[in-house]
Amino acid sequence: MDYRKLGRSGLKVAPICLGTMQFGWSADEQTSFGILDAYADAGGNFIDTADVYSSWVPGNPGGVSEEIIGRWLKQRGKRHEYVIATKGNGRMWDGPNGEGLSRGHLMKAAEDSLRRLGIDYIDLYQTHWPHLETPQDETMRALDDLVRDGKVRYIGCSNEPAWRLCKAMWISEREHLQRFISLQPPYSMVNRANFERENEALCLDQGIGVIPYSPLQGGFLTGKYRRDTTPESVRAEGLKKYLTERNYALIDLLEDLGKGRKATVTQMALAWTIQRPAITAPIIGANSVEQLNDILGTLEVQLSADEVAKIDAASSWKEA
Repeated sequence: MDYRKLGRSGLKVAPICLGTMQFGWSADEQTSFGILDAYADAGGNFIDTADVYSSWVPGNPGGVSEEIIGRWLKQRGKRHEYVIATKGNGRMWDGPNGEGLSRGHLMKAAEDSLRRLGIDYIDLYQTHWPHLETPQDETMRALDDLVRDGKVRYIGCSNEPAWRLCKAMWISEREHLQRFISLQPPYSMVNRANFERENEALCLDQGIGVIPYSPLQGGFLTGKYRRDTTPESVRAEGLKKYLTERNYALIDLLEDLGKGRKATVTQMALAWTIQRPAITAPIIGANSVEQLNDILGTLEVQLSADEVAKIDAASSWKEA
């Protein structure tokens, strides 16, 4: 497997990051263990979760995904071989400090994640989304202290606009604090503008690794959604804005380009994402080992410059 450096750090990660939001939700613990085993056996080492996964499911208090990963790590052993990334910010307990990016919340949230994961340190601790009520200086100082205390190795952020990410980098430089080495934005070939308009250039300039989520846009870029076919799915309602003739034509193009190399639409979409200049590793979840194996097949696909140009043109958000 071709491991990549994560941003301006010495940390090397697999080019596909295993997302685990589905653990304890659409994948039970036994299935989750099978997915983790298959990913690790294939050489994967980068596992992403969050403390809130998946508190929106009835009966799930949050933290379940972390707990499943923790039990798997204990069973698997060799914890040092894996890069464990988790996130804090979401509401995990009652009261005014039960969510957010304040020192009060982050210190307890990180300790709770360590306990659920059953580990002594978190490789990559990320802010899950902006919290405008908390001064960024306070957040960056708290994250720096977590690193200095040995509880966290590296820090990253998720869903931050370019202006806040730039400000965070400035605070770190001014105060001699740990800097973000990664950004986790939503990004796919049918949702390019949000990242490419400003954050892409910033991440390339500052050496910030990019680990995008939803690179298959909720399943649309798997090829399951066609002009005459809309599968029954809890995500179908949220995908309506992507069900356009232009995007159907993009799916057709991915399918056509993949035929010669026997690559699926999923693999072609992910291969394009991996080959983007700022991307370190897209985050992909799987509900079965079979689904994971299809995803990992992406690593056998290398798009030519001509293929990339065709996909870029078909998915471009910029006006001609």
